[in-house]
Amino acid sequence: MKHTLILVILLFQIALSALAQNESPYNTSFKVDGPVIGAGLGLSALGLSLIQNKKGLTEEDVNNISKNDVNRFDRFSAGYYSEKANNDSYPPFYASFAMPVVSLLNKNIRKKTGQVMVLYLETMAITGSLYSLSAGTVNRPRPLVYSSDAPADKRQSKNSQRSFYAGHTAATAAATFFAAQVFSDFNPDSKAKPYVWAAAAIIPASVSYLRLKAGQHFLSDNLLGYGIGAATGILVPHFHKKKNMVEGLSVQPMMMEGMSGMAMTYRLK
Repeated sequence: MKHTLILVILLFQIALSALAQNESPYNTSFKVDGPVIGAGLGLSALGLSLIQNKKGLTEEDVNNISKNDVNRFDRFSAGYYSEKANNDSYPPFYASFAMPVVSLLNKNIRKKTGQVMVLYLETMAITGSLYSLSAGTVNRPRPLVYSSDAPADKRQSKNSQRSFYAGHTAATAAATFFAAQVFSDFNPDSKAKPYVWAAAAIIPASVSYLRLKAGQHFLSDNLLGYGIGAATGILVPHFHKKKNMVEGLSVQPMMMEGMSGMAMTYRLK
């Protein structure tokens, strides 16, 4: 997740000045989005500090650990360990960060590059803060800690005490679902929407699977990370969509039993 923090800092430097509203489905405001982004970055830094200060397991702790300590839902993967799966999880993880950038090739989105990048930055800042604070405060051994095949230094490492929850999965889902939501909002009638959403769902699912096989996270960690990331990627653009405007005002006679009068109504777009 430190890579995610670097990404959002870079985006922060290039995006805050561009908050154009015209011909965009979104409203953005420095007064609102600036503090949210700043808070997200600040909390991410705090979370990373908490992660760095975590303690690993002792040799005795590792020798006494048991798969029976794991809940039944996740127990099947206790002991998973694969360096290959771990390495294979990084290409789709890094590629997901480019998906919102690639979406700028669409002419409708490209016109609002600055605004979209602000929303992307906000999405990743929120995702990063939620993950880092969770990982920094919750101690849960990774599945590989239960594996006799994993090197002792990995099993005892403080890094292996942050299985909860899957940060790579969360960050990937946030990026891909954000890209899909933005594409849909700018191109509501596009026939490509099903394919964009399919890609948004498949990429983090592949990362989730590989992180599970690698022994980095349990299934519940990945499901939670996927859900949080997808929700953030969708909801940040959604909450910035322009409010429906008043379309028209009409005054009509109203007749009810025992009374009469006038009724004033308005219709929303």
